[in-house]
Amino acid sequence: MYSTQWGAVLEEFARELARRAASTKTRIAYQTDVVQLARWATARELEPANIGVRDLRRYLAGLSEQGNTPTTVARKLAAVRALLRMQVQLGQRRENPAELVSSPKRPRRLPRVLKPGEVETLLDRIPAGSALELRDRALFELAYACGLRAEELISLDVDSLDFDSEAVRVEGKGGKTRIVPVGEHALRALERYLASGRPALESQGESALLLSKSGRRLCTSDVRRRLRVWARRAASGAPALI
Repeated sequence: MYSTQWGAVLEEFARELARRAASTKTRIAYQTDVVQLARWATARELEPANIGVRDLRRYLAGLSEQGNTPTTVARKLAAVRALLRMQVQLGQRRENPAELVSSPKRPRRLPRVLKPGEVETLLDRIPAGSALELRDRALFELAYACGLRAEELISLDVDSLDFDSEAVRVEGKGGKTRIVPVGEHALRALERYLASGRPALESQGESALLLSKSGRRLCTSDVRRRLRVWARRAASGAPALI
Protein backbone atom coordinates (compact mmCIF):
# COMPACT_ATOMS: atom_id res chain seq x y z
CA MET A 1 0.00 0.00 0.00
CA TYR A 2 0.99 3.64 0.20
CA SER A 3 1.25 6.24 2.96
CA THR A 4 -1.47 8.63 4.09
CA GLN A 5 0.35 11.54 2.47
CA TRP A 6 0.51 9.76 -0.84
CA GLY A 7 -3.16 8.85 -0.52
CA ALA A 8 -4.13 12.50 -0.13
CA VAL A 9 -2.06 13.51 -3.16
CA LEU A 10 -3.53 10.70 -5.27
CA GLU A 11 -7.08 11.75 -4.38
CA GLU A 12 -6.33 15.35 -5.34
CA PHE A 13 -4.78 14.15 -8.61
CA ALA A 14 -7.91 12.15 -9.44
CA ARG A 15 -10.01 15.29 -8.87
CA GLU A 16 -7.60 17.31 -11.04
CA LEU A 17 -7.92 14.87 -13.93
CA ALA A 18 -11.71 15.05 -13.64
CA ARG A 19 -11.62 18.87 -13.62
CA ARG A 20 -9.59 18.80 -16.81
CA ALA A 21 -12.17 16.52 -18.42
CA ALA A 22 -9.55 13.89 -19.23
CA SER A 23 -10.93 10.83 -20.97
CA THR A 24 -11.78 7.77 -18.90
CA LYS A 25 -8.94 5.84 -20.54
CA THR A 26 -6.41 8.58 -19.69
CA ARG A 27 -7.64 8.87 -16.10
CA ILE A 28 -7.36 5.14 -15.51
CA ALA A 29 -3.89 4.93 -17.06
CA TYR A 30 -2.51 7.95 -15.19
CA GLN A 31 -4.00 6.93 -11.86
CA THR A 32 -2.63 3.40 -12.23
CA ASP A 33 0.81 4.82 -13.00
CA VAL A 34 0.95 7.23 -10.07
CA VAL A 35 -0.35 4.60 -7.65
CA GLN A 36 2.57 2.44 -8.74
CA LEU A 37 4.96 5.28 -7.93
CA ALA A 38 3.27 5.90 -4.57
CA ARG A 39 3.72 2.26 -3.54
CA TRP A 40 7.36 2.24 -4.65
CA ALA A 41 8.07 5.48 -2.79
CA THR A 42 6.27 4.41 0.39
CA ALA A 43 8.34 1.23 0.52
CA ARG A 44 11.44 3.46 0.59
CA GLU A 45 9.97 5.98 3.05
CA LEU A 46 9.77 8.70 0.40
CA GLU A 47 6.83 11.09 0.74
CA PRO A 48 5.37 13.26 -2.08
CA ALA A 49 7.02 16.44 -0.79
CA ASN A 50 10.57 15.07 -0.74
CA ILE A 51 10.86 12.73 -3.71
CA GLY A 52 13.66 14.03 -5.96
CA VAL A 53 15.37 13.62 -9.33
CA ARG A 54 17.65 10.79 -8.22
CA ASP A 55 14.70 8.92 -6.73
CA LEU A 56 12.73 9.21 -9.96
CA ARG A 57 15.66 8.02 -12.04
CA ARG A 58 16.01 4.98 -9.78
CA TYR A 59 12.30 4.33 -10.11
CA LEU A 60 12.36 4.51 -13.92
CA ALA A 61 15.48 2.35 -14.10
CA GLY A 62 13.65 -0.26 -12.04
CA LEU A 63 10.71 -0.16 -14.44
CA SER A 64 13.04 -0.84 -17.36
CA GLU A 65 14.71 -3.70 -15.51
CA GLN A 66 11.28 -5.23 -14.94
CA GLY A 67 10.83 -5.46 -18.71
CA ASN A 68 8.68 -2.40 -19.39
CA THR A 69 9.15 -1.05 -22.91
CA PRO A 70 10.51 2.48 -23.48
CA THR A 71 7.02 3.54 -24.61
CA THR A 72 5.47 2.29 -21.35
CA VAL A 73 8.17 3.92 -19.21
CA ALA A 74 7.69 7.21 -21.08
CA ARG A 75 3.94 7.08 -20.41
CA LYS A 76 4.49 6.43 -16.71
CA LEU A 77 6.94 9.34 -16.54
CA ALA A 78 4.33 11.60 -18.17
CA ALA A 79 1.86 10.65 -15.44
CA VAL A 80 4.42 11.37 -12.72
CA ARG A 81 5.22 14.74 -14.28
CA ALA A 82 1.53 15.63 -14.26
CA LEU A 83 1.17 14.62 -10.62
CA LEU A 84 4.18 16.62 -9.43
CA ARG A 85 3.19 19.58 -11.62
CA MET A 86 -0.12 19.65 -9.79
CA GLN A 87 1.75 19.73 -6.47
CA VAL A 88 3.76 22.73 -7.62
CA GLN A 89 0.58 24.51 -8.71
CA LEU A 90 -0.98 23.83 -5.29
CA GLY A 91 2.12 25.12 -3.49
CA GLN A 92 2.91 21.69 -2.04
CA ARG A 93 6.41 21.74 -3.46
CA ARG A 94 8.67 24.35 -5.09
CA GLU A 95 9.70 22.52 -8.27
CA ASN A 96 8.89 19.51 -10.39
CA PRO A 97 11.87 17.12 -10.39
CA ALA A 98 10.27 15.00 -13.11
CA GLU A 99 10.92 17.84 -15.59
CA LEU A 100 14.65 17.14 -15.17
CA VAL A 101 14.27 13.45 -16.05
CA SER A 102 14.55 12.56 -19.73
CA SER A 103 12.10 10.18 -21.33
CA PRO A 104 13.66 6.95 -22.60
CA LYS A 105 14.39 6.89 -26.30
CA ARG A 106 11.84 4.92 -28.20
CA PRO A 107 13.22 2.54 -30.86
CA ARG A 108 12.56 3.63 -34.41
CA ARG A 109 10.90 1.09 -36.59
CA LEU A 110 12.65 0.66 -39.91
CA PRO A 111 10.31 0.67 -42.90
CA ARG A 112 9.89 -2.75 -44.48
CA VAL A 113 11.23 -2.83 -48.03
CA LEU A 114 9.49 -5.09 -50.52
CA LYS A 115 11.68 -7.66 -52.24
CA PRO A 116 11.80 -7.67 -56.08
CA GLY A 117 9.64 -10.78 -56.24
CA GLU A 118 7.07 -9.21 -53.93
CA VAL A 119 6.97 -6.07 -56.05
CA GLU A 120 6.39 -8.12 -59.21
CA THR A 121 3.59 -10.04 -57.49
CA LEU A 122 2.04 -6.78 -56.33
CA LEU A 123 2.16 -5.28 -59.82
CA ASP A 124 0.73 -8.45 -61.37
CA ARG A 125 -2.20 -8.28 -58.95
CA ILE A 126 -3.27 -4.87 -60.23
CA PRO A 127 -5.60 -5.35 -63.21
CA ALA A 128 -6.07 -2.80 -65.95
CA GLY A 129 -9.82 -2.45 -65.95
CA SER A 130 -11.02 0.73 -64.25
CA ALA A 131 -9.48 4.18 -64.38
CA LEU A 132 -8.24 3.84 -60.80
CA GLU A 133 -6.64 0.48 -61.55
CA LEU A 134 -4.88 1.95 -64.57
CA ARG A 135 -3.69 4.82 -62.40
CA ASP A 136 -2.43 2.53 -59.64
CA ARG A 137 -0.60 0.30 -62.11
CA ALA A 138 1.09 3.34 -63.68
CA LEU A 139 1.83 4.79 -60.24
CA PHE A 140 3.60 1.73 -58.86
CA GLU A 141 5.32 0.78 -62.12
CA LEU A 142 6.77 4.29 -62.22
CA ALA A 143 7.77 4.22 -58.55
CA TYR A 144 9.49 0.84 -58.96
CA ALA A 145 11.22 1.62 -62.25
CA CYS A 146 12.51 5.05 -61.20
CA GLY A 147 12.93 4.63 -57.45
CA LEU A 148 10.72 7.64 -56.72
CA ARG A 149 9.44 8.60 -53.27
CA ALA A 150 5.73 9.28 -52.67
CA GLU A 151 6.42 13.04 -52.45
CA GLU A 152 8.14 12.96 -55.84
CA LEU A 153 5.38 10.91 -57.48
CA ILE A 154 2.58 13.25 -56.49
CA SER A 155 4.54 16.30 -57.66
CA LEU A 156 4.69 15.02 -61.26
CA ASP A 157 2.69 16.82 -63.92
CA VAL A 158 1.65 15.43 -67.28
CA ASP A 159 4.39 17.45 -68.98
CA SER A 160 6.98 15.92 -66.62
CA LEU A 161 6.97 12.88 -68.91
CA ASP A 162 9.05 12.74 -72.08
CA PHE A 163 8.11 9.65 -74.04
CA ASP A 164 10.56 10.43 -76.85
CA SER A 165 13.55 10.27 -74.52
CA GLU A 166 11.86 7.69 -72.25
CA ALA A 167 12.47 9.79 -69.16
CA VAL A 168 10.68 11.77 -66.47
CA ARG A 169 11.62 15.13 -64.98
CA VAL A 170 11.52 14.91 -61.18
CA GLU A 171 11.49 17.78 -58.69
CA GLY A 172 13.41 16.54 -55.66
CA LYS A 173 14.29 17.98 -52.26
CA GLY A 174 15.51 21.56 -52.22
CA GLY A 175 13.92 22.27 -55.58
CA LYS A 176 16.58 20.24 -57.43
CA THR A 177 15.47 18.83 -60.78
CA ARG A 178 16.76 15.58 -62.20
CA ILE A 179 15.99 13.54 -65.30
CA VAL A 180 15.27 9.88 -64.55
CA PRO A 181 15.07 7.13 -67.21
CA VAL A 182 11.78 5.25 -67.32
CA GLY A 183 11.68 1.53 -68.07
CA GLU A 184 9.61 -0.13 -70.77
CA HIS A 185 6.99 -1.64 -68.42
CA ALA A 186 6.40 1.70 -66.72
CA LEU A 187 6.13 3.53 -70.04
CA ARG A 188 3.46 1.11 -71.28
CA ALA A 189 1.51 1.45 -68.04
CA LEU A 190 1.70 5.25 -68.29
CA GLU A 191 0.55 5.21 -71.91
CA ARG A 192 -2.50 3.09 -71.01
CA TYR A 193 -3.30 5.34 -68.06
CA LEU A 194 -3.02 8.56 -70.10
CA ALA A 195 -5.11 7.08 -72.92
CA SER A 196 -7.95 5.54 -70.90
CA GLY A 197 -7.55 6.19 -67.20
CA ARG A 198 -6.70 9.84 -66.67
CA PRO A 199 -9.38 11.21 -69.06
CA ALA A 200 -12.03 9.50 -66.91
CA LEU A 201 -10.64 11.15 -63.76
CA GLU A 202 -9.62 14.50 -65.19
CA SER A 203 -11.01 17.75 -63.87
CA GLN A 204 -10.66 20.98 -65.81
CA GLY A 205 -7.31 22.71 -65.46
CA GLU A 206 -5.61 20.03 -63.32
CA SER A 207 -2.02 19.50 -64.49
CA ALA A 208 -1.11 16.66 -62.12
CA LEU A 209 -0.13 13.38 -63.72
CA LEU A 210 -1.71 11.17 -61.06
CA LEU A 211 -5.28 12.03 -60.17
CA SER A 212 -7.66 10.93 -57.46
CA LYS A 213 -11.18 9.71 -58.21
CA SER A 214 -12.37 13.29 -57.64
CA GLY A 215 -9.90 14.63 -60.19
CA ARG A 216 -7.48 16.29 -57.78
CA ARG A 217 -3.75 15.75 -57.34
CA LEU A 218 -2.96 12.78 -55.12
CA CYS A 219 -1.37 13.34 -51.70
CA THR A 220 1.27 11.13 -50.09
CA SER A 221 -1.28 9.47 -47.81
CA ASP A 222 -3.24 8.40 -50.92
CA VAL A 223 -0.14 6.74 -52.37
CA ARG A 224 0.68 4.90 -49.14
CA ARG A 225 -2.92 3.83 -48.63
CA ARG A 226 -3.16 2.39 -52.14
CA LEU A 227 0.15 0.57 -51.66
CA ARG A 228 -1.18 -1.01 -48.46
CA VAL A 229 -4.37 -2.08 -50.24
CA TRP A 230 -2.58 -3.77 -53.12
CA ALA A 231 0.13 -5.26 -50.89
CA ARG A 232 -2.56 -6.94 -48.75
CA ARG A 233 -4.28 -8.30 -51.82
CA ALA A 234 -1.01 -9.56 -53.27
CA ALA A 235 -0.18 -11.31 -49.99
CA SER A 236 -3.61 -12.89 -49.58
CA GLY A 237 -4.19 -13.79 -53.22
CA ALA A 238 -7.65 -12.24 -52.95
CA PRO A 239 -9.32 -10.95 -56.11
CA ALA A 240 -8.53 -7.29 -56.69
CA LEU A 241 -12.01 -5.90 -56.30
CA ILE A 242 -12.16 -2.36 -54.83
